[in-house]
Amino acid sequence: MNQSFKIIQARLPGEQELQEITIDPEGIIESIDPWHDNSETHSHYTVIDLQGDYLSLGGIDLQINGGLGLAFTDLKEPEDLAPICKFLGEQGIDGFLPTIITTSTVKIRRSLAQIAAYRKNQLPDSAQILGVHLEGPFLNPEKRGAHPQTHLLPLTLTQVESLIEDYQDLIKIITLAPELDPRGEVIPYLISRGIIVSLGHSLARGFQALQAFSQGATMITHAFNAMPSLHHRESSLLAEGIVNPLVYCGLIADGQHVCPTMIKVLLQASNYDQGVFLVSDALAPMGLPDGEYPWDNRQIEVKQGTARLIDGTLAGTTLPLLVGVENLVRWKICDLPVAIALATESPRRALSLPGITPGQKARFLRWRWDGLKSRLNWSRIF
Repeated sequence: MNQSFKIIQARLPGEQELQEITIDPEGIIESIDPWHDNSETHSHYTVIDLQGDYLSLGGIDLQINGGLGLAFTDLKEPEDLAPICKFLGEQGIDGFLPTIITTSTVKIRRSLAQIAAYRKNQLPDSAQILGVHLEGPFLNPEKRGAHPQTHLLPLTLTQVESLIEDYQDLIKIITLAPELDPRGEVIPYLISRGIIVSLGHSLARGFQALQAFSQGATMITHAFNAMPSLHHRESSLLAEGIVNPLVYCGLIADGQHVCPTMIKVLLQASNYDQGVFLVSDALAPMGLPDGEYPWDNRQIEVKQGTARLIDGTLAGTTLPLLVGVENLVRWKICDLPVAIALATESPRRALSLPGITPGQKARFLRWRWDGLKSRLNWSRIF
C-alpha cells in the first residue's frame, strides 16, 4: 500500500459511537478509536470518510458445499479450488470452510488431499480456506435429508480415526448425530484433536444433547433442519443448544430452510449474534442460472436460489452468504448491525478467530441500507 489510511465516521457493529480506524502501510489495522472531528490529526493520512455507513470485516461461511458448478466432494486437482475462492472473495467472503457432505470414504479423503494441497499456495486476494467442515458421514439415517444413505457410517472411534487420519489439522468442524455413539467415546476424541463438534442430522433427545455438550460439542448444524422440532412438553437437541451460552447455532436465512418467524424465535432466544451465525449451505450451482444439475449420483433442480432433489427433498440453496444479511433486515427480524455481525463477527467467534481489532488485515466491507428499495448495498474497501 505504501501509505497510511484513516477511515473516519465509521459505524462498527456493536459500537454506539462513530469510529475512526487507522491502517498502516502494510494494510494492517493499527488502531480503532472514537471519531472526533479534528482534521488536523488526519493530515498525514489518506482519509476515507464513510459518512456514518457501517464497516465490518468480510463474511465467514462455515458451511458451504461448492459453487460455480464445483462440488467439494468432486475435487480432483488443487487448482479446481481457485475459481470458487476468487468468486467467493467477490461475494464479500474473507474465509470459508469447504463442506464435504456424505459420500464414499475414497472421495472424502481425495477431496481432503486436494484442499490440503491448495491451502499451501492460496491466492491472497481470494477468499481463504480456513479448514474443512465434514457434514457426515456419521449421521442418523432417519434425519439424513439429502445425504445418500448408502455412504452413511456408524459413529465409532475406529471409523472416525480411519476417516480423518492425516487430516486432523485440516478438519475444523465435524457434524455428527451424538445418539449414534452411546458409549460417548467419539466427541472427547475429536475435541482432544482440536476439532469442533457440531450436532446435526440427528434424533438426539434433550438428555443426549446435554451429554454431548458436556463432552465439548459447541455447535448445531443448520438449526431446525434435520432434527426434531421444538416442543413445549419435551426438551430437544435444539432447545438445549439455544439455552446453552457455550453453543452456537448455524442458521440458513434463505426463507426456505426456516421461516422468518422461527428465525426471530431463534435469534431472540439466543441473544441474537451471541449464539447464532449465518451460513449459506450453498451447493455447487451457486453462481449459475436456474436449472437441473448433477449432485453426487443424482440430480437437483434449482429455482430462485433453492435446490431440491427431483422428489422434492430440500437439498440446499444457491444463495451467497451475504444475501442472508439482507433478508434478515428486509424481513424486519433484526437491525442492520446485528445482521452484519451474524455473518462476520459471530462465525469468527465460533471458530475462536479475532474480529475487527487492531492487528487484523484491513479487508473491509462498507454497508448501506437503501430503505426505499429495501436493498442492502455493500462494497469492498481494500
